[in-house]
This record gives sequence, C-alpha cells and structure tokens, in this order.
Amino acid sequence: PDIDSMDLKNAFGVNNLNWYNNISWRENLGKGWKMNIGAGYSTNTDDITQQLQNQNNQPQTFPDKPWLQAKNFVLNSRQDLSQVKAVMEKRLFGISTIRFGGEFMHFVNNTNFADSLKSHLIDNLAAAFAETDIYVTNDLAAKIGGRFEHSSVLGKANFAPRISLAYKVGIGAQVSAAYGIFYQKPENNQLIYSQNLGYTRATHYILTYQKSTNDRIFRTEVFYKKYADLIKTVPLDYFYFNYNNSGTGYAKGIEFFWRDKKTIKNFDYWISYSYLDTKRDYLNYPGELQPTFAANHTVSLVTKRFFMDIKTGFNFTYSYATGRPYYNFMYNGPGNKYSIADQGKTRDFHNVGFSMNYVPSIGKQNSKMFWVLVASVTNVLGNDQVFGYNYS
Repeated sequence: PDIDSMDLKNAFGVNNLNWYNNISWRENLGKGWKMNIGAGYSTNTDDITQQLQNQNNQPQTFPDKPWLQAKNFVLNSRQDLSQVKAVMEKRLFGISTIRFGGEFMHFVNNTNFADSLKSHLIDNLAAAFAETDIYVTNDLAAKIGGRFEHSSVLGKANFAPRISLAYKVGIGAQVSAAYGIFYQKPENNQLIYSQNLGYTRATHYILTYQKSTNDRIFRTEVFYKKYADLIKTVPLDYFYFNYNNSGTGYAKGIEFFWRDKKTIKNFDYWISYSYLDTKRDYLNYPGELQPTFAANHTVSLVTKRFFMDIKTGFNFTYSYATGRPYYNFMYNGPGNKYSIADQGKTRDFHNVGFSMNYVPSIGKQNSKMFWVLVASVTNVLGNDQVFGYNYS
C-alpha cells in the first residue's frame, strides 16, 4: 500500500547482478621477511523500478501531483572496484614485528535516475600504512601504526594514527587500551550531488578486559567514540538541498561477553550484552538525536549442542533489543531547519532462531572428505517485528 494515498499500491522491483573474485600470493623471503600481495575485482549492477499502481495492478501517473509522480521512476546503477594491496612483514627482536605496505583502489560508479539525472563518478584511492607489534616485557605489548590516504574524487588526503597497549594481569587475563582515528568517504549518493565534501571522522577510545581459561571466555569493554565532519543536508526548498561536513555526534557504552564450552560436554553457549548511548546531528536532523538504527540495550544468547553419534548439531539463538526511535521531520520553509513534528520509539525486538547442521564423512580414515548440510529457521515464534515508521 502507498503511504500517501488510500487506494494506490507501490510496486517495487530489482534485478541484481554481482561478481567478486580475488587472487593472493604469500611468500617467505627469508631472514625474517614475509610478503603478502593480493588483487581483487568486483562489480555490482542494480536495475530498480518503482511504480504506482491501482488495485488492478495497472500503472498510474500524476503529472499534477509531484509528490506522487516522483514515485514513478527507473534507476540503473553499476559499481566497479579494482584493488591491489601489498604488505611486507619483518621479524625484529624476539616476537616483535613491523608491517608496512600500500593499497590502491579504483572505484567507478555509474548512475542513471529516470533519464533525468546521470552521474559518472571515478575515484582513485591510494593508501600507505605501517604498524609495529612491540613486546616491551613479557607482560606488556604495544601496537603502534598509522594510515595515509588520498582520494582523487575528494581531492583531499588524511592521516590516521592508531595505538593500543595490552598488559597481562594474571593467567589468561589481560587489560588493553586503544586509541585511533578513522576516516570514511561520503556515500556515492551524496557525492553525486556534491563533490565539495571531505572525509567524515571518528575518534575511538576503548578499554577492554578479557580472561580466557579452560574453554571459558569473559570480556568486558567500555568505549567512547567522537564523530566529526558528518554529512549534513541543508534544505533549499521542499525538494532540493545542499550537503556539507558540519555534522557531529558521539557514541559511548559498555559491552559484556561470556562464553562457556566446558561446563556441559559437547555443549557451547555464549551471552552478550551491550548498552549504547549515542546521538548524532547529521543528514536532516535538527540537532543531536539518537539515530533511528540505534537501540540502547541489546542482548543475545546462543546455544550449540553437537551429538557425535548422529553427527548433527542443533543451535538456538535468542536476540533482544529495546525499541529504536522514530521521527517525523517537518520542513518549515526556506532558511529554516527541519523540526520534529512527531517522535517515539518502536516496541522491543524479540527473535528466536533455530538451525541444525549434519556433518557426514565419505572415505577411509586417512582420506576422509566431509560435507555439511544446514537447515535454519529465523523468527521461529513469528513475532511481528517493527523497525520504524514512515509518515505520509
């Protein structure tokens, strides 16, 4: 059903073709040197049709109602990526090592929207990177590195330093701290309209404690991430807007993970919990708000039991998440920001999944060949999930 009318339907179709392949070469060069070289190519084509239809599935046009007519379109899109990467590694003293290398990626993006907007984007992204693993003592290790990138479509470069420290605090236990800066290019659908944009940036601060002994793992992590230069949409009128890098945001929270494969023979389970407090002022948000994809609390329970006599494993998964926010942004006219006309949160998310895997073998003991047959069912309880709302 079409959200802007009482009797129309939205008919959507997509034909997709994608292809990916790579090749890699690894070599020990002697005297502590190792070499890794890889190359890859991928292509993805989407032919999308969107059409308004009546109850008899007949196409409808509305030249005098642009908000409806805009839903009739054909979109053809193709993305190609060619990539080469080389990494050299050298053993230093003890088990300390240094790695360095380079990467080159050639992106081509062609888009044709309703024969009225055609875009041909080409980006050559060159990168150089280096990092070292240094074992200061038997209990203290450090990883220090950095990455330099240059994008031809943006005409800009960046440098991202990263460092982490790990310290043993007991048998099978360690505390680690990490700091790093990460950059990302704007999305292609944003670069189509404006190439006068820069990288978006995230600065990460992470503190982790982990203990792993006797087939049991416990891990807890606290994090803070600061976002800068996010993409903002600035409205010019009801249908057109500009882009800039004035967006901001943050994310902070704590995570717990527990896995136990020892207590019950052939039984494996793990529990994870995450608390997330995040807000962003980006896209058409009128200020810093919790994004519509973020839930404050998420929990996951996974159980796995394998029966050797029948060579079959049974797996159950339960996932829970608190409701995610939704907003109705209203544009108030030229020169004004968007405002929030309505907002709320969806109901909580519950999902139970089941899968089983059968692993028989063929051949003699010294030349066995194994194969796997897998069957799975998601949302076993048939919950009616709600991920958000759209407004007419």
